[in-house]
Amino acid sequence: MTEKNIPDIVVSRLPVYLQTLQLLKKEGKTITSSQELGEKSGITAAQVRKDLSFFGEFGKQGSGYNIDFLTEKILAILKLDRVWDVALVGIGDLGHAIARYPGFAERGFNIRFIFDSDPKKIGIKVGNHEVQSMDNMVEVIRGAGIRVAMITVPSHAAQTVADLLIEAGVKAILNYAPVPLIVPDGVRVETVSPIIQMEHMTYYL
Repeated sequence: MTEKNIPDIVVSRLPVYLQTLQLLKKEGKTITSSQELGEKSGITAAQVRKDLSFFGEFGKQGSGYNIDFLTEKILAILKLDRVWDVALVGIGDLGHAIARYPGFAERGFNIRFIFDSDPKKIGIKVGNHEVQSMDNMVEVIRGAGIRVAMITVPSHAAQTVADLLIEAGVKAILNYAPVPLIVPDGVRVETVSPIIQMEHMTYYL
């Protein structure tokens, strides 16, 4: 089974399984079952088994999954068995919060550069980083070989920023601007929109 043949919905559940496995380990457990993994992930046991089967055989019937082994395998599948340097573009309120959030580093994402277009923000320190001008962004990102970026700029600027990131060689963009981005094949975009998610939730109230 090649990467292109794996349904995206299956890939989207792997981080959920990973988080659940890490929580189970914190509870002192070493073995889990598809039933337990599913219950704690909000997914059926059958779906857990089916999802994992796309990538190989990770457990034995009757004995379950070794938590450390399965965690290691999912980390490798998601390419999280390494540290990813990340460029952050936009240092408004949201950008400040993201730059200071320790959770990214804990999960293998190192915010290496921060960029902004506002001259008043250039040179200020945010966490351990100094904000750099977007004027040199393409050269800096390309020179560092960074492939992952986050966009936290206003909607009207998001596409321009995305175009520059793609020019710099970025292949994965986490977009916090509430606007769809047009990108070429080979570039992955995930858009995070709390407003859209809230609007989705209120349907069920």
